[in-house]
Amino acid sequence: MTIRNLLLAATALALGGPAWAQSAPTITPQPVVPTAPAPAPAVDDDGGLSGTVSDEAAWQDLGIAITAFATDQDLPTQTNAGTTASLGRALSDVISGDLRNNGLFKPSGPSGLPQPAYPQVQSPDYPVWSARSAEMLVQGYVRQNTDGTLTIGCYLYDVQLKQQLVKGGWQVGPADWRRAAHKCSDMVYSRLSGESPFFDSKIAYIAETGPKNRRMKRLAIMDSDGANHRYLTSGQATALTPRYSPDYKQILYLSYLNGNPRIYVYDLSTNQQRLITANSYPTFAPRWSPDGKWILYSMAIAGNTDIYKISSAGGGTPVKLTDSPGLDVGGSFSPDGSKIVFESDRSGSQQVYVMNADGSDQKRISFFGGRAATPEWSPRGDQIAFTHIAGNLRVGVMSPGGGSMRHLTDSWQDEAPTWAPNGRIIQFFRTEKNSGKTSIWQVDLTGRNERRLQTPADASDPAWGPIQP
Repeated sequence: MTIRNLLLAATALALGGPAWAQSAPTITPQPVVPTAPAPAPAVDDDGGLSGTVSDEAAWQDLGIAITAFATDQDLPTQTNAGTTASLGRALSDVISGDLRNNGLFKPSGPSGLPQPAYPQVQSPDYPVWSARSAEMLVQGYVRQNTDGTLTIGCYLYDVQLKQQLVKGGWQVGPADWRRAAHKCSDMVYSRLSGESPFFDSKIAYIAETGPKNRRMKRLAIMDSDGANHRYLTSGQATALTPRYSPDYKQILYLSYLNGNPRIYVYDLSTNQQRLITANSYPTFAPRWSPDGKWILYSMAIAGNTDIYKISSAGGGTPVKLTDSPGLDVGGSFSPDGSKIVFESDRSGSQQVYVMNADGSDQKRISFFGGRAATPEWSPRGDQIAFTHIAGNLRVGVMSPGGGSMRHLTDSWQDEAPTWAPNGRIIQFFRTEKNSGKTSIWQVDLTGRNERRLQTPADASDPAWGPIQP
């Protein structure tokens, strides 16, 4: 069935369903019902397309026009985008970039497209868009409120059916206008694909500067599209392997100062950090449990490296989960917290293993040649991403049982995969041959859509956070 037929079928079912009120996502200070000069038409609950798309390439035939967001008055704002008219264009630029770079759609606009007047936001000129072969249309508006906040509305229309599919509205502070754009992108993406959203999320990573033998490694964060970049640490101590907490309030990371490892949790609301554990033994790869109550990490004692867990509150006695000769490193919980995937060389080379959360029933799952390292469980629970070392280093995925292995990248050195919140896109870092420069890249599950995220400095160890509340 074609994408067009899927959409027609889903909408036809929706028209016979009960009326609904959309639950807009929470965004500081509050979501709002989008309004314009004319009353908004009633919307029926179609719930989005059910299931997922098996052939992602088909979605790229879906023409989505994204216009510059209209405004009732062109007023100066406290944003970095300028007046409300300039902000309207910036909003649509962010939305277009989100939908273009996720591997499912190839939208057009806002450049080169007609810009609707404010009253047309809820009354599209469908013949204009039909003549441009647009199947879907995204329009919206931005209004500045008397207190300096912004009200931003977003609408998705089916051009051929001449019908509104979904709408959303958010009231935000000037600094959060990009979040409203990402929320709009998430709404459109979820309605058309049936997938969970991921654009309104953040990424933690390690920013690297300086010569190869004296690298400064700082903890940094940015939006999912690379905007709003911020350094969290000064670089006096080396920072490594960050991970967002499940509630998005903290970042877990490893720090080395004068050769002494420490695991810290950085509180994003207070910009303060607290010590979880410190010791004189080499320590690696701290990771959260899905409920945020435990932290996994690896520690080497007398040439043997094992995996431990400790309370995320800090203090207490670490619990040892592995006890085999060699190196047991890393650890990523399954989404339900019942299992842990990790790497071990107990068989003679780096391979991927799975065990129960209490350390029982340890078994190898990678049997496809070469070495396998840095495994991370998908948020969906259906796949494990990892680094496949067979000549070059490539990012691959496999089932939790070790089957259906396939490569998503094919460069010289791609490693340390981390999942988008919806489990559809993987982020990793790439090292250039000869130069040693590192950068963050994304690839979708087809392996056909790669994208580099621009960062102010070299970048490694990315970690994708969950969808922001």
